[in-house]
Amino acid sequence: MTDRDDADLRAHDLNLFVVFSALMEERSVTRAAKRLHMSQSAVSAALGRLRRAHGDPLFTRVPHGVVPTLRAQRMQGAVAEALRAMHTAVGGARVFEPERDRFTLRIGMSDDLEALLMPRLLSRVSPAAPGMSAYGVQTNRLGLPALLESAQVDIGVVANSAWNSSLRHRVLFRSGYLSVYDERQLGPRAGFTLDEYLAIPHVMVSFDATRGIVDDELDKLGLQRFKIASTAHFAMAPLLLRQTPSVATVPSHVARVFADQYGLAVFEPPIDLPDYEVAAVWHQTRNEDPEINWIVDTIEELTKA
Repeated sequence: MTDRDDADLRAHDLNLFVVFSALMEERSVTRAAKRLHMSQSAVSAALGRLRRAHGDPLFTRVPHGVVPTLRAQRMQGAVAEALRAMHTAVGGARVFEPERDRFTLRIGMSDDLEALLMPRLLSRVSPAAPGMSAYGVQTNRLGLPALLESAQVDIGVVANSAWNSSLRHRVLFRSGYLSVYDERQLGPRAGFTLDEYLAIPHVMVSFDATRGIVDDELDKLGLQRFKIASTAHFAMAPLLLRQTPSVATVPSHVARVFADQYGLAVFEPPIDLPDYEVAAVWHQTRNEDPEINWIVDTIEELTKA
């Protein structure tokens, strides 16, 4: 570190970054003040000093709190890493006891994986970790890196990808695709031929209501399907299938959840669809965090059960 760097640090009150971190997590001056046992005016004053030091508003007011600016989002990963290092330097390596500690885990994932994991976390893990709160944050593999870099989530569980050097991952399981339908609408079937599959209306799950993996594969065969409806949320699919004679082709892990929870019938779609890996992903700065190691191990165990 240079003399210039030392001078820059002396010009900052490093306690301000504790306030910054609380604001990033709470997104509210009131909640941050309560968490830090400070007055709202003291938090507001600290925020003013941060703004002057960084030449940026850092947080802008919205009806129910504050939202971070792009500068604040880019700062968050480095600030969080520095605060964790300071905690370790002052107090030594922290002991994590899930059965006793109160802690919140923010997990970025799409709702198909949330349907698979959240009920298992609550029913099987909560008794062993009664102080745990698990918050699902809607995202996918494209949106996850920004959430991890800004510390808006602790880990992600998403389709595996080529991650940048700041991210670490562990493959949890392989998934593919299955089709589901309501036998009360279509009647019991042993399976569907390709012609029968295409003759049935399809419920598509698509973020932008344009196309899905089935359409990509059908294009290769010069074929099309009739999509009676599209939804951005997997949770809507079984509700729609209960109301109309139709079929939905979804990731196999959520198809089995639908079969168990809604009594839907499951079959192998009569076209070749690719398998893919699902991974837990976290930022490299959290590598030594006991909470991260614990939740990754726990989720891996749950997905293999």
